[in-house]
Amino acid sequence: MEIDNNRAERAIKPFVIGRKNWLFSQSVKGAKASAIAYSIVETAKENQLNPLIYLTHVFE
Repeated sequence: MEIDNNRAERAIKPFVIGRKNWLFSQSVKGAKASAIAYSIVETAKENQLNPLIYLTHVFE
């Protein structure tokens, strides 16, 4: 067991930054779409995948 939660803190930091950006979305649907896309990209990165290659594969 790790003695601290630094890894968890680093993992959620991009979401915290994104949350601040979503405050200025034009609509609720736009904010939701941005959050979903952001989540997919961050999940790909957490799984050591290149987000561009991953998204290209998904959308093809």
